[in-house]
Amino acid sequence: MNPGPAPDGSDDTADELPAVAPQLRELRRRAGLTLEAAAARARLSPAHLSRLETGRRQPSLPLLLGLARTYGTTVSELLGETSPVADPIVRAGGPGAREADGWTYWQAGGAGRGMQALRVHVPYGRGPDELVRVHPGEEWLYVLQGRLRLHLGEAEYLLEPGDSAHFDSLTPHRIGAASSGGADLLFVHTLLQSSLAGLCLGGAPTTTHHR
Repeated sequence: MNPGPAPDGSDDTADELPAVAPQLRELRRRAGLTLEAAAARARLSPAHLSRLETGRRQPSLPLLLGLARTYGTTVSELLGETSPVADPIVRAGGPGAREADGWTYWQAGGAGRGMQALRVHVPYGRGPDELVRVHPGEEWLYVLQGRLRLHLGEAEYLLEPGDSAHFDSLTPHRIGAASSGGADLLFVHTLLQSSLAGLCLGGAPTTTHHR
């Protein structure tokens, strides 16, 4: 029985993402950061980051994205999936689905690039990305199936299949599925390493609704 996500946005099921802990340690050391400095950049407590690095906690997909930005890398590298040879083609039968705290995603772009592309399934209901996120860079998403709710600044948008959004990631934002079967989307974000990377702000913004 799955106990559900931890209140800090991580997942206690240690068998889901076994490669994350050693990769997090290695990337932090490669960046020349102490545990305290890396935790400050990712807006985490040192104790929380230590639990992630020792495998006692597993991060959700939004937290993986924040850590990837902190270290200037990709989710694929965090999971130890980086290919030694850059291949411009990602085949349909390539890396399989990964699940992080209810979110399911597939690699849709190459590793070691300035942008990271993912195909993502967002489950219905309150999830780990209910935090408002702010970080440098740009994001683009395209709804494949289901309905998606996008909070962007003080506005709320309801996106249908075929709709897309392209926005500055310094604008406070969060997303969630608005249909009972969840939502499937293509998601692209730029990778910028910055002391602001991964910043999360609690609480929901005042919203203006758009269709």
